[in-house]
Formats: sequence, C-alpha cells, structure tokens
Amino acid sequence: MQRWIIHVDMDAFFAAVEQRDNPELRGCPVIIGGTGPRGVVATASYEARKFGVHSAMSSLEARRRCPQGIFLPSDHEKYSRVSQEILHIFADFSPQVEPLSLDEAFLDVTGMEGLFASPVDIAVKIKARIKAELDLTASAGVAPNKFLAKLASDMNKPDGLMVIHPEEITTILADMPVNRLWGVGKTTAQILIKLGLKTIGQVAQAEPELLAKHCGQLGHTLHQLANGQDSRLVDSEWQPKSIGKEVTFTKDLTSLEDLKTELWSQVEKVGWRLRRQKLSGRTITIKIRFASFRTITRSRTLAVAASLDETLYHVAEEIVSKVALNEGVRLLGVTVSGLVAAGVQMSLFDQGDEKAAAVAQAIDKVKELFGEAAVTRGRSMIARQRK
Repeated sequence: MQRWIIHVDMDAFFAAVEQRDNPELRGCPVIIGGTGPRGVVATASYEARKFGVHSAMSSLEARRRCPQGIFLPSDHEKYSRVSQEILHIFADFSPQVEPLSLDEAFLDVTGMEGLFASPVDIAVKIKARIKAELDLTASAGVAPNKFLAKLASDMNKPDGLMVIHPEEITTILADMPVNRLWGVGKTTAQILIKLGLKTIGQVAQAEPELLAKHCGQLGHTLHQLANGQDSRLVDSEWQPKSIGKEVTFTKDLTSLEDLKTELWSQVEKVGWRLRRQKLSGRTITIKIRFASFRTITRSRTLAVAASLDETLYHVAEEIVSKVALNEGVRLLGVTVSGLVAAGVQMSLFDQGDEKAAAVAQAIDKVKELFGEAAVTRGRSMIARQRK
C-alpha cells in the first residue's frame, strides 16, 4: 500500500491570528514578538516579509527594514487556543496526527481512500475547514513521506497545496539547493558545497561513504533523504521534548536579586504550561546571555520529575546563584526537559507539599477560565515592568 503523509503549515500563524482578530491590521505589515529594542521577531506577516523581515531577526533590524511595521507582543495563550482548534480539525481526517509546533503538523492518511476520494482531497478539505471555521489559511504538502511532505508544504506558500507523487521525486529534488535537506544548516551546507555538492540531486548521486566521512552519521541520512527516502513514522503519541521561556531585557540586569525576580516570573509561566499539558520534567536548564553576548547554559537533573513552581524555582535559583555576574545580563531563559506524564513521579521537594500543590491547582483553574495573566505572584509584577 502506498504511504501518504500530509504536512500542514499555517501561513504566518501568529501574525495571521492578530490580523483576523483585528480587521484594521489586515493588509498591514504586522510583526510579532519584537516589541522592545532587544526583541526578536517571532513571526512576520507576508506584508512585512516583502521588506525582508523574517523570524529570528532582531527587532532593531526589522524596524530599520520596515519602519511602518506594526509591532505586537506574542500572545502565546491565544495562539495555543487556536492551535488546539486546528488539531481538532485534523482529528476529523486522521487518527495519526503529529504536531510539530503550534502552527504545523503531520497527518498519516494512508488507507483513508474508503472515506475520502484521495490524499489530495483530504488536504483540500482540511484547508477549506481551517478557512471556513477559523478564517485562517494554511499550506499543505502531500507526499509519500514526512521529509517530502514538509518540503512540499513550503513550495507554494501562502495558501498553497503541493503534491509530490513517487514518480516525480527524483525530478523535483534534483535542482534544489542542499540547504533544503532536513538537517542541513549553514555549516553542513558549506561542507557539502566544498565537496562540489550544491544540489540535492548531486548529494543523491554521491557515495554514502564520502558523505559519512565529512558529515558523520548525518551523511547516511542525507544520502537517503536526497534520494527521497524517509522511514520516519507519524508519531501520534508525540509530546514536546522541553518547555521553556526566555526574555531579552530592555535594560541589562546587574543584580542577583533582579535576576531572581525575573526567574520567578519565567518559572511561573513554565510551570503553568507544564501542568496544563499534564507534564512534569526532570532537567532544569538556565540560559544567560551577558551584555557582551557571551552565552552560558547550566543544568541540573532531579532524581524524579517536578512541575510545581516552587520546586522549579528552588532548583533554578540554586543554578543562577552560582553564576558570576561580572557584567550585565541581557537575556535570561528557563527550560524544563526530560518530560514525563504528570503524576508518574513527584520531586523530592514536591513530596508532602500538599499546600503548594493545592494552591497551584486553584491558580491553574483560574487561569483556565480567565487566561494566564489573570493570576500572578507579586514578585512577577516587578519582572513584567522590565519588558
């Protein structure tokens, strides 16, 4: 049986949601995330992209390129709600859905011909449902595997639909640049180009041993992908590998107390998102970027997983307290990884702390009803004023 995968990718998702909810923004260059002088662009509308604005660009550069741009802060809670609505639509077309992020997912539609005319028909119907029910557009790629489906979804954006049939794979891939291969970043691309391999077709014809010699184990994977081969399955049991939050400050933080205050604000958000997804984590990682742009990460792994704010903060605070603050801090981030289903284990700090667990549960219920910003600790209010 021919395998068919659909990759659905929302078009300029964050910006599109804001334009949908505020008609005055439609047709305007909307830039999400880069509100402060040290901010970073999360998403740019297609109107802003015409000026060369793109995700991961600094807000200063975005403003230089698009001075008329409308800069808005990210509303993660809103985007998460819309993402859940999109997932509900996907579930009507396949039981095998693997979200990759808030705005994209894979669907395995193999064998669904009894319910729909074809895999392409499914993609058309998904796009139509998203437009009709959510007033948003999505691009879809239909192909025999995940690599090709994701590649296809990016080929006719926005509001596009691209199908790659088995007999077309070699022709479609042949002249594409090597950086379109999954796993090929700037460094790997430079290695391949030095080897005379500028296109995917050339990588496909190269000796696997040559690729492995220069790219390690990735070399074998690249050879398979270049030949249109990808055996990865759509994982409907997918869950995030980590949950984190980081902030770039308008003004460098120079005192440990200020860092701890900001740390608590971030831990609150991370803990809430963990509990909302019924997850706990074992490893707490702190990321600090200094004024000189020197960046360090420090981690600690617990014996068992935790999700309570107090527990996460206790560990994060210990990590931060051991960092020498010889210069100002421009960015601070907290990430929890090593995730497991909540309730499977409790941290040694969590055990017996029924009061903290009860408080967290009550606060979470209020946030579910009225939004993440409805309840916060007093210390977090101080941190908010810095952003």
